[in-house]
Amino acid sequence: MNRYPLWKYVMIALVLAFGALYTVPNFFGESPAVQVSSAKATLKLGPDAVDRVQQALSAASLRSESAFFEDLGNNGTVRVRFANTDLQFRAKSVIEQALNKDATDPSYLVAFNLLPNTPAWLQGLRALPMYLGLDLRGGVHFLMQVDTRAVMAKRIQATQAAARAQLVEKKIRFAGLARNGDMIEIRFRDREPFDAARDVLAAQMPELALSEVNDAEGLMLRASLNPQAVKRTLEEAVQQNISTLSKRVNELGVAEPVIQRQGADRIVVQLPGVQDVSRAKDIIGRTATLEVRMVDESVTRGSEETATLSPASELFKVGKGAPVVLYKDPVITGDYISNAGAAFDQNQQPSVSIDLNGDGGRRMREATREKVGKLMAIVLFEKGKGEVLTVATIRDELGSRFQITGMESPTAASDLALLLRAGSLAAPMEIIEERTIGPQLGAENIAKGFNSTLYGFAAIAAFMMVYYLLFGAFSVFALGVNVMLLISLLSVLQATLTLPGIAAIALTLGMAIDANVLINERIREELRNGNSPQAAIAAGFERAWATILDSNVTTLIAGLALLIFGSGPIRGFAVVHCLGILTSMFSAVVVARALANLWYGRRKKLTSVSIGQVWKPNA
Repeated sequence: MNRYPLWKYVMIALVLAFGALYTVPNFFGESPAVQVSSAKATLKLGPDAVDRVQQALSAASLRSESAFFEDLGNNGTVRVRFANTDLQFRAKSVIEQALNKDATDPSYLVAFNLLPNTPAWLQGLRALPMYLGLDLRGGVHFLMQVDTRAVMAKRIQATQAAARAQLVEKKIRFAGLARNGDMIEIRFRDREPFDAARDVLAAQMPELALSEVNDAEGLMLRASLNPQAVKRTLEEAVQQNISTLSKRVNELGVAEPVIQRQGADRIVVQLPGVQDVSRAKDIIGRTATLEVRMVDESVTRGSEETATLSPASELFKVGKGAPVVLYKDPVITGDYISNAGAAFDQNQQPSVSIDLNGDGGRRMREATREKVGKLMAIVLFEKGKGEVLTVATIRDELGSRFQITGMESPTAASDLALLLRAGSLAAPMEIIEERTIGPQLGAENIAKGFNSTLYGFAAIAAFMMVYYLLFGAFSVFALGVNVMLLISLLSVLQATLTLPGIAAIALTLGMAIDANVLINERIREELRNGNSPQAAIAAGFERAWATILDSNVTTLIAGLALLIFGSGPIRGFAVVHCLGILTSMFSAVVVARALANLWYGRRKKLTSVSIGQVWKPNA
């Protein structure tokens, strides 16, 4: 009656072993570390950087605990572990001076970090500690405001250029085309070109709202973006900025950064574990834009640095093919690139294939039609400084698709294609709120959260064992298993634990013990009704199950609603809450029943059970 088959005990043992294995890494703590990453999009960090970092530390008589290279796909990072924070701070300064020859234009980013002390054999099993949120680990919090005026100005400027190109292409004569605020005003002398222009723009640019204006100067067609286009433009700008920021914070090696939208035009950025605020701001505020420019061939090759330049040209000294003089007016910018990928040219040499959108293809055709045999350059701008990626000869008129040849290797082609796809911030942003949470405050929050959970567990354990005796001890053991399984699941999922998550763990303790209370009281009720102890145990677990299931399912529905419709800390609470409900059902019903079966199941003549005072009606 009260016996489990062997396979159930084996299953429970495996679950307990799993829980213990993936819970243990959370108790090893973290060590101070320094992280080195590339500060420039064109500079790739490789495994050889570990030796350079170690040499710099040895020259300064600084000893590291370990140093290793981590490949992040298109780039990599070097992480160096130290015994204490004093060595960490000194090492950061030493590494910066050794790697960055020019402090005003650093090639490498050196930032503080923390590394888990989990043994290598556990890391090999992917047994890693949970990520800690900003309120527990410390770090920086930014609230950024997107410049919506700049977004609209950029869109209106592009629309103005596209409208002009459409009218010129259709050979429609107009007296003037100018921008007036968020509107484009096109003047005509006659009705016929006015009607033709209105038809063309309505067909080719459906996002425009067109209206006719008659004044003393003649006919005027006024065009503005319709409300749907304005809303879509702002939405896309914010989403592009979020995507770009996500790529940038990867360079800081931040575990589980939070980058999310707040309201219509604000973005929240939280970087747990980052204490170097200036470095974080530098990474987040980086601007990387690409431009295709024509080479000013009026300047003789070799005399670029001494020649007198025209106001329309400028000199670039950094990059492949530099020094070179380029015209300031770009043919196209990175905004016109729709896709880019590594490929091979007709000679099977590495190249980059570029696809442009409609406006970009038209601008490229117009610019290169009469420039066959001339030189063209692609320039990457970062932090206001331009670096020449390549200088190539135009072999034929270029359109919406062309290739950049002369790449050194397939890896270089892949890296350049990634840069072209990555794009830049769609609009400038301003940091309107900045908060730094120190590691001491995070440690204090962890201690308070841990103590609250510990004291709550101890109080529940004391009550259960006093009130229900041995069955209370079974319940306490099941409750401990529940907490262990919950922490192990959070570790396996690499979820981010925050203060609301700790609150959810404490709440789970109270909710989980409720199931054991239902079971124990049901067993008492069966004993009061005169059932034998063995029958009372079996009936208590079986008949309490329906009530436990109903109560937990309704609570789970509420938790899922928080998870779906909530955001930020609310979702963190909901994740822990929902997982806690699942683990509590397993521990309360399966584990507690297994303990009762092991203790009482083999006794054929069981006369009583240790479950506290059973008050019978006739007593």
